[in-house]
Amino acid sequence: MRPLGDGNQRRAGPGREVVAIGLRRQPGKDLYHSLLTASWRRLFVLVAVAYVCSNAMFAAGYLLEGDVIENARPGSFLDAFFFSVQTMATIGYGKMAPRTTLANALVATEALVGVMGLAVVTGLVFAKFSRPTARVLFSRVAVVAPYDGVPSLMFRMANERASQIVEAQLHAVVLRDETTAEGEPVRRAHDLHLRRSRSAVFALTWTAIHPITPDSPLHGEDAASLAAKRTDLIVSLTGFDESLSQSVHARRGYGPSDLRWGSRFEDILGQLPDGRQAIDYRKFHDIVPVEPARAAGPAPAGRRGSA
Repeated sequence: MRPLGDGNQRRAGPGREVVAIGLRRQPGKDLYHSLLTASWRRLFVLVAVAYVCSNAMFAAGYLLEGDVIENARPGSFLDAFFFSVQTMATIGYGKMAPRTTLANALVATEALVGVMGLAVVTGLVFAKFSRPTARVLFSRVAVVAPYDGVPSLMFRMANERASQIVEAQLHAVVLRDETTAEGEPVRRAHDLHLRRSRSAVFALTWTAIHPITPDSPLHGEDAASLAAKRTDLIVSLTGFDESLSQSVHARRGYGPSDLRWGSRFEDILGQLPDGRQAIDYRKFHDIVPVEPARAAGPAPAGRRGSA
């Protein structure tokens, strides 16, 4: 593959980045989307920086006009800055006021900017608060081990919220590098058949199982071959949160280094002394090696879990 010039990097699976070359960057057109998808910390930092910078710019404008603010110290940037803050926030303590027509025009402009900025920030905060999200805990790794006598790829999930996700649907896709009949390299997606891809109610845990049968895209593969083909497992879960009355989704990616061959997940289901069922989430990510006897035959009847 020939080297190409610099471009924009985009995430494209676990540990992967795709460089987009030739696309024109227009940050202004996607500014709202960028702010909406930014983290809360980044949004607050950006808003605070924009607030301070805009007030500093208006303060500089007042100083350029000269002594145009009543009761302000002549040439004082701090007085002009705090007067700008009072104007933009429409506080109006009554101590400082514009004394010239040009200063009043600048005050009117700043008041308009403040009202519009408040509307934009309010909309962003409301949109981020009202946007439905799912708190689904995915296992850090996926395992490959026999299940009912068939080699199977397994990973598990848990609903971290007290609410239930009804009509949950799970979709698993394998992405890997392949070569077409014409000899051209391509990156193809293969859907993985799951023993159970739907759940009427996803309230606690769910172990997803893909049997590696002869018709499976993973049949005949091992850790080395998956790494050579840059194989990624992409998992997406969608459902309806009954508390929010909205659809929610969650996604997780597993790379070749995230697969554990010949291991199974630690059992996390148990029973309390009073007879109630308990789930030990402290062992949620733990795995144990598969016993030789278990690898040769079906899973024991005492094995508990939602599959």
